Order: sequence, then C-alpha cells, then structure tokens
Amino acid sequence: MTGAQTSAAGLDAAPQRSYRFPGPGEALNVLHLEDSELDHELVVMHLDGELTWQLRVRRVEDEAGFLAAIEADPPHLILSDYALPSYDGLSAYRAASARLPEVPFIIVTGALGEEVAVDTLRQGVTDYILKQRLDRLAPTIRRAVAEVEARASRERAEQEVLSLNRSLQARLIEVERLRNTAERQSQRLEIQAKQLEEALNMQKTFLAETSHELRTPLTALHGYLRRAEREAGGSQTLLDAQRVAENMTRLVNDLLQLSRGELVQGIEMHFMNLGKVISQVGRDYGVKASHENIEIVGDPVRLSQVFMNLVTNAIRVSGSPELVHLESSLRPGEVEVRVVDRGPGVPDAIKPRIFDKFFRGKEAGSAGLGLTIAQQVVTSHGGTLDVTDTPGGGATFRVRLPLPDEEDE
Repeated sequence: MTGAQTSAAGLDAAPQRSYRFPGPGEALNVLHLEDSELDHELVVMHLDGELTWQLRVRRVEDEAGFLAAIEADPPHLILSDYALPSYDGLSAYRAASARLPEVPFIIVTGALGEEVAVDTLRQGVTDYILKQRLDRLAPTIRRAVAEVEARASRERAEQEVLSLNRSLQARLIEVERLRNTAERQSQRLEIQAKQLEEALNMQKTFLAETSHELRTPLTALHGYLRRAEREAGGSQTLLDAQRVAENMTRLVNDLLQLSRGELVQGIEMHFMNLGKVISQVGRDYGVKASHENIEIVGDPVRLSQVFMNLVTNAIRVSGSPELVHLESSLRPGEVEVRVVDRGPGVPDAIKPRIFDKFFRGKEAGSAGLGLTIAQQVVTSHGGTLDVTDTPGGGATFRVRLPLPDEEDE
C-alpha cells in the first residue's frame, strides 16, 4: 500500500469513540512521530518515571508509518514533530483527529514561531512543547489527560441526562395516556351512574304511581265487600275475600314505602298460631301445606304477607301450585318454615343479591320487591330468611323465627 493510499484509508475510517486512558499501573500507549532517534530518546527520558502509567512508546518517522500505527494499534497519546522531511505535524494531526478525535495530540518541536504556534492551537492541537523545554512535557501530558477525562466525564453526564430526559418524557407520555384513559373511564362511569339513577328514579316513580293507582280500586273493593257482608250476612267466602283485599292493600302500601326508600312499618307483635297462618296461605294459593300448631310472638298479618310473597314467587317460577309446598319443623329455640319448589332453582351467583331491593332475576315477573319485603318483615321479627337448593332441583326458601321464652309463655 502506498503512502497516498494509506492516507486515504486513514481519513475515510470512521472515528473511534470508545477511547479511555489506562488506569494506574497499566501501560500508556504513546505514538511518537519523529525522524530523529536522538530526539525520540530525549523525549522518552523526560517522561520516564514522571507519569502514573507504565510507558509503551513507539516511534514512526513518516506518513505511511503514522497512518498504519493509528489504524493498527490506536494510541492513548500522540507526540509529533512539527516539520519532517516528507510530512508535517498539522497533516498528522488532521489524520489522527479524523480517526481518533479524543486522543490528545501534542507537538514537540525544535522551533516554532508565535504565529504558527497560535495557528496550531486554533486548528485543535492539544498543546505544543519546544524541545529545549522538555521538562514541561510531563506536566503538559498530565493536564491534557485531565482535560480529556473531564470532557469524557461531562459527556457521560450529558448522555445520562439525555437518557434520563428521554425516560422522563416516556413516563410523562405514559402518565398522560393513563390520565386520558382514566378521564374517559370516569366520564363513562358518570354517564352510567346518571343512567342508573334515571332508571331507578323511573322505577321508583312507576312504583309510586302504580301504588297510588291501585289504592282507589282496592278502597272501592273494600266498600263492596263490606256492603255484601251487610246484605248477605257473614260467610267464610266474604271473610276470605276481605282478608285477601286487606293483604293486597298492605302490599300496595309496602311498595309505596319501599319506592320511597322506607322500611316496612306497622308491625304489631302478639302471641299467634303460626300453623294457622301457614294453613291459610296454602289454602288461598292451592299449595300443599304440612305444619304443626306452633305458638310464637309475631304479627300474623305481616307473616301471612311473607309466606304469600314466597309462595307466589315460587308458583311463578315453577309454573304450577302443584310444584310448590309449605312445611315446618321445630329447631332448638326456633321454628323453621320452608317454601319448597321444583322450579329452575336460584343460581349461586344470584343468591347473595336475591333479597336486594329492585333486584330481578332471569325469571322475574315483578318489580323485585316481594323478597325484599319478606326479608324485612322476618328480620323485624328477629328471624332470618335465606335460600338453598332443593334436592333434585328447585329452590327452598327458609324462614326461621324465634320461639318465645318459657317465662314469656
């Protein structure tokens, strides 16, 4: 390869950026461009023992050797004479800075005019030392190394800051995206909440208006029944009709109270025969009822309403009174009444919500208040109401009511 080819190859090579000075105890690779062997030895002598690194100094004396050296074994430091027989220091600097821009380049020459010295520094040469003042060479190298390391440290810090800024920018973009998503979700929830509120208000309005509308014909029905009783005399049929009409009136009033968010009111507690209530409900709705004559403290009218709601709900979902029956049994300190049906049953996912106000299951055919009313009445009696699966299919609603204490009896 000719000198011109070597020069072209050196100038076209990509700059090397992975530069670092060796640590203490490591060898410092120094490339010395110098045509005089004596001057080279003087330079090495002035550096020996003056730096913190072991020295590995290699001398080249022309352009070809210089370009080959920076390409094959990139140095940590370049020292160069200013004027050589076939080459010059500024040309060497330009070739080195194109390939090794971070490597300090110091001109060591015998004579250099002030104007030329200023020009070399302006073009980017790290420093210059006169051969008559080689005692300044080691301090100059140490200063050049410190400047390079400071510059490298600053560049690393700048890169870290840029990386941090990019990371923060990415996080800000992600935060903004999440904020926008949260805002959209919040808006959707607000819309859904308004729609739900409107639906509940419409349902409450419907129940309230329906309850008011039902009161008028029920009041008239009571009047007709009383007149029929006066004209035709008392009969079991008229008494049953009056009782059913009173239950319907009470149900309408309860619907009106619940639509307003009020609890079931007007419970009158006294000793009663629970078996008669169970028998009467079974007879009214054509449902088989097996029971015992059990005395408890309660409101017979309200408890009739409980079993009426449970029985009508069971008949509706099972499709026939023949698939529903009432039964009761004594337990320690309480009586348990069961409304058993052979309908589709209640899915496990719905059981925790079935007594909620306005909840309507898949088979619903009502406003979703019957079970709520029943549970509130049972709770006001100090009892419990729950639902379990009927063996073989269906649902069983269990009403448990406390038995009176012996001292109460």
